Amino acid sequence: MYTVLVVDDSQASREIYSGILQSHSIKVIEAANGIDAQQKLKSSTSDLPDLIITDVVMPEMNGYEFCRWVKNNPSTQKIPVLVCSSKNEEFDRYWGMKQGADAYMTKPFAPPDLLKTIKDLFANSKANA
Repeated sequence: MYTVLVVDDSQASREIYSGILQSHSIKVIEAANGIDAQQKLKSSTSDLPDLIITDVVMPEMNGYEFCRWVKNNPSTQKIPVLVCSSKNEEFDRYWGMKQGADAYMTKPFAPPDLLKTIKDLFANSKANA
């Protein structure tokens, strides 16, 4: 069973992700912002998630900063990061990938598109393991 850490300051968004993922037998851990997510990752170093989905616009630590932290931390750097944001300009996508994101999707998204992207990221991370 896969585990996904969902980082989004919107409770409604976290519930949407959780519903989609759990209906496909994926365990979900939720965090309200980058700081909260960092704490969850630091406290579960032996049981890290298989994937992280993060929003960009969040208080305390935005998704770009969090993605950079994940990719610069030796214990988490191999976890695929999917940035999923309402920021839909080409520059936003470019900047997300520049921070280390493995994929970038814009909101709103269709659940099948989200699931396909997640499946591809899982497959790529296994291939590179």
